[in-house]
Amino acid sequence: MSLSALVSRIASDPVLSEVVDDARRRTVNAFDLTGPPALRPFVVAALAQVAPVLLVTSTYREAENVTAVLGSILDPDDVAYYPAWETLPHERLSPRSDTVGRRLSVLRRFAGTDEQPPPKVVIAPVRSLLQPQVKGLGQMRPVRVEAGSEHDPEELARDLVAAAYTRVDLVERRGEFTVRGGILDVFSPTSEHPVRIDFFGDTVEEIRSFTVADQRSFGEPLAEFTASPCREMLITEQVRERALALLDDHPELSEMLEKIALGTAVEGMESLAPALVEGGMELMIDALPDDTIVLIADPELIRGRAADLVTMSQEFLASSWQAAAAGGKTPIDLAASAYRDLAQVRAEALDRGLLWWTLSPFSAGPGADEVIRTDDGEVVDLSTGPMTGVDSRTLAARAVDSWRGNVDAAIGDIRRALTAGWQVVLAAEGTGLGKRMVQLLGEHEIPARLADHEGDLHDDVVNVIIADLAQGFVAEGINLAVFTAADLSGQRTADKSQRKMPARRKNQIDPLQLSTGDSVVHEQHGVGRYIEMVQRTIGDATREYLVIEYAPSKRGQPGDRLFVPMDQLDQVTRYVGGENPTLDKMGGADWAKRKGRARKAVRQIAAELIKLYAARQASRGHAFGPDTTWQRELEDAFNYVETPDQLAAITEVKQDMEQIVPMDRLICGDVGYGKTEIAVRAAFKAVQDGKQVAVLVPTTLLVQQHYATFADRYAGFPVRVAGLSRFQTEAEAKKVREGVADGSVDVVVGTHRLLSGEVEFKDLGLVIIDEEQRFGVEHKEALKRLRMDVDVLAMSATPIPRTLEMAITGIREMSTIATPPEERHPVLTFAGPYEEAQVAAAIRRELMREGQVFFIHNRVQSIEKTAKKIAELVPEAKVVTAHGQMGEAKLEQVMVDFWERRADVLVCTTIVEAGLDISTANTLIIERADLLGLSQLHQLRGRVGRGRERGYAYFLYPPDRSLTETAHDRLATMTAHSDLGAGMQIAMKDLEIRGAGNLLGGEQSGHIADVGFDLYIRLVGEAVADFRGEGGEPEPEVRIELPVDAHLPEDYIETERLRLEMYKRLAETRTPDDLSAVVAEMTDRYGEPTGPVLTLIDVARFRLAARAAGLREVVAQGNFIRFGPAELPDSRRMRLKRLHPRAVLKEQTKMVLIPRPRAERVGGKPPTDVELLQWASKVVEDIFAPVLAPAAG
Repeated sequence: MSLSALVSRIASDPVLSEVVDDARRRTVNAFDLTGPPALRPFVVAALAQVAPVLLVTSTYREAENVTAVLGSILDPDDVAYYPAWETLPHERLSPRSDTVGRRLSVLRRFAGTDEQPPPKVVIAPVRSLLQPQVKGLGQMRPVRVEAGSEHDPEELARDLVAAAYTRVDLVERRGEFTVRGGILDVFSPTSEHPVRIDFFGDTVEEIRSFTVADQRSFGEPLAEFTASPCREMLITEQVRERALALLDDHPELSEMLEKIALGTAVEGMESLAPALVEGGMELMIDALPDDTIVLIADPELIRGRAADLVTMSQEFLASSWQAAAAGGKTPIDLAASAYRDLAQVRAEALDRGLLWWTLSPFSAGPGADEVIRTDDGEVVDLSTGPMTGVDSRTLAARAVDSWRGNVDAAIGDIRRALTAGWQVVLAAEGTGLGKRMVQLLGEHEIPARLADHEGDLHDDVVNVIIADLAQGFVAEGINLAVFTAADLSGQRTADKSQRKMPARRKNQIDPLQLSTGDSVVHEQHGVGRYIEMVQRTIGDATREYLVIEYAPSKRGQPGDRLFVPMDQLDQVTRYVGGENPTLDKMGGADWAKRKGRARKAVRQIAAELIKLYAARQASRGHAFGPDTTWQRELEDAFNYVETPDQLAAITEVKQDMEQIVPMDRLICGDVGYGKTEIAVRAAFKAVQDGKQVAVLVPTTLLVQQHYATFADRYAGFPVRVAGLSRFQTEAEAKKVREGVADGSVDVVVGTHRLLSGEVEFKDLGLVIIDEEQRFGVEHKEALKRLRMDVDVLAMSATPIPRTLEMAITGIREMSTIATPPEERHPVLTFAGPYEEAQVAAAIRRELMREGQVFFIHNRVQSIEKTAKKIAELVPEAKVVTAHGQMGEAKLEQVMVDFWERRADVLVCTTIVEAGLDISTANTLIIERADLLGLSQLHQLRGRVGRGRERGYAYFLYPPDRSLTETAHDRLATMTAHSDLGAGMQIAMKDLEIRGAGNLLGGEQSGHIADVGFDLYIRLVGEAVADFRGEGGEPEPEVRIELPVDAHLPEDYIETERLRLEMYKRLAETRTPDDLSAVVAEMTDRYGEPTGPVLTLIDVARFRLAARAAGLREVVAQGNFIRFGPAELPDSRRMRLKRLHPRAVLKEQTKMVLIPRPRAERVGGKPPTDVELLQWASKVVEDIFAPVLAPAAG
């Protein structure tokens, strides 16, 4: 949208119009413009009408926020953000592919090699300005594919490799691609979703997007697709030759150089760019047009930041992980890629004829003749370095003070401005909030209108506009006042960089990743060890089997081996539940005993759950009314797009509230997945009905986080939110308690103090509990009593396994928001001996990107000493400590300080592993990683890399001690699985076991260890179904062994883990619809099934028919096929005799032997594969299918 009328109005300011004229005439190449930061986006917009503008900010957060504001003032296509690498120039780490993609697309637009014209405004953090980049990046052409065009898939794969894409078996993150027959999946760094390109021969038949989580394509086919390069240095022939030439001189870089010489992209190869790329390096400003205006926002901050960056970069070059020149004959000169000096960049810009202007928030200070001294008499130098002597102008404007939720004061100020004849503008973020503001002003008899995008501003009315402004300003020079909704609430708007809400997850793909030696559970035989996956051909039939080893039946013998055919893979699950379990004997009694014990325990739980459910169904609560208009306005004002999961959960919560039976719903979802918004809407609905809401949280830190969210969302509505925590004075707390008692406080957020008798509610209607499992036993009892008559909404970040959710459906209402962002970046994980220089460098790197650090030291006795040492190593960092033995109040104060970024490094024990969400803390250093268990390491690592930043984890151990073998293995596992793959699954399972424990009672862990987690959950499901009278007999195993060639060939699905996944999915189907869904997914992901794959699908279909007919086996036996067990009524026996005269009925074993169909001609082969299956299906249908009762006639 365009706010051109407002921009023109501001540009009419005499000072600003003079500045715009200067820009047009290009007479002043350096000067300073002073004005409030809130006005800056409009200054930029006015200048952008005259020439291209580069706005430089001191931090990337500010750059992103300004980009969002400018995008709502100008056409978003005219505004581009040029991000900085999140790695340092000499680091052995590559920048993220999406960062590279965004940078290259801006450079291409300026170089004229992109379809889009050059942007009018580019916003860049100072880091991008100082960092040299490879020359001519704008000339790097992306790979383009159009639907209907001709492309050889293998050639396209080569082009992608040349553009630095990595070939994998399953595309899960940006910069990856995979080829499967005629299907190519690729995830471009600049795309929201990966795409699937379907070839017919060499013709591109269709291009569709697909989701990473479930690998299914969706939406309309795309006309074309662009794959932007993933690196800023591509491996050309000339780069390979240079790498080869450098190899002899630099043995310490051999690992990197050898790979580059072979044409493989390696992590961190950009650090060698100065030595490998011909044509050298250039600055970002060299790629901009000659008439660009460079605007430096907050020059003082930028100067300090630039100096820090240069120092840091030099330090890192000197103490990089292995100094870049260590041991080489001639050190490689990498200085060309180091950050440049700000003064140097400025000089270069001015030489090129660019304008270099600064934007200061306040004037340069006293006159030139005045001398300012400190209390000690020292002279203060207020001159600004290289900028002295620069002409300065000041805009007649000031920032608006926030009203901090005081509506009356706000209304008064707005009314005064209107009466004085000023033009008044009120900016709201969304249409919903805009309409609410018009209504609010109307209630106070102030004329207001919602301005349309292109319309003019009116004088005698408040013009409410939809724009993303953070703060208002008053321009005295032109009688204009611009206010924002944020000024009214006093809550600063959320960080724009966190705004991307994730997209829908249907069912997360979880390939059954088994490596030799993993423990698995077979439902009939118990715990065994996975050996391998083998293919066996017997006669003409090829099938794949899983080989599982069990304990030997006789002492001293090798273990027994079980070959599990792939169609029985549903019997096998991965063992999760304890460290190394002992192996069972095949067919031994021990397994049956343990399974029996677990089944008994599970029955008790199921009975408890059912009892609670029945009691709740019988009680009566308050049935809330339907949604009000305000409810819809509140929901419209939500800044994110709700995910389908969220919408479903919100609808379910509202339906529950509108019932007379009290609600008791649990919402599960990881931190940052939008659970709070559901609470915000439910609480608002309750308040609309005149009820009060209590929000219970386990820690004081969460009281503040939630209070801020609720107050921000309710700004502009007559809803009073209060927080009750120990950080308030007694007087403040008393005021809140009184407000709750007399009903003037609508929503109160607090810790378990809300449950103690001291807080009396006037009319409590809804209780929202966050992280219920972290409350103590007595609090849980109090909650149980509450549940009987008020609505309860519980929220938990501990994931509850989907399987368990299905098992208890309808007893405990649950909604899961399991929508992970399309791509979380893997945490970069290093393991190595503890070195002070390295620790200091790691902390500094995090501070450079405005982040925070967790330093784990697990001994309370020496924690202060360690903190002191870190403070000496990195004097500029503010270090605080936290551990479980501190007083609760002190601990919470430290945590709040850290959350509010008053501290940079938190030295703490492993207490951070429990649910602390600090998105700016992205470096984790564990001092003695050799002493922690695997799931602990995972939990801790899960605390970093949660935001949009790349997370770093350093697992260190004492250099002078040798590691035990298990510690070594653990650290090796952690560094190998830095992605969110197999390793993450271990941690997830560990968390899910906790989640199950929270829901079913903690004493279950013994039984889980006995039978393994997955089987345990299955038992819960069976027990619950039994109690509700829906359960049948436990499902029997169905064996089908026919001479058919049914398997997934390697040329259809290449890797073992993905083949296993598909086999397991087929084995788990129970209805024709299930089967159709799996086949549709298989076709979508791997192409049309042919030959043995089709036969495999037919076998699955036949199994469904056999199971429905009550058969447990259909097995080839010599010239017969054996069907059984079967008790045939006389009519069926007659039919059997008639259709298959040579069939044999074995009464004792209840088996039926039917001769195999013969070849059609003498000497021909008997039917196999599809024909045999069709024959067998016909037999099942004719002889064994369940007999339907005759209709009453």
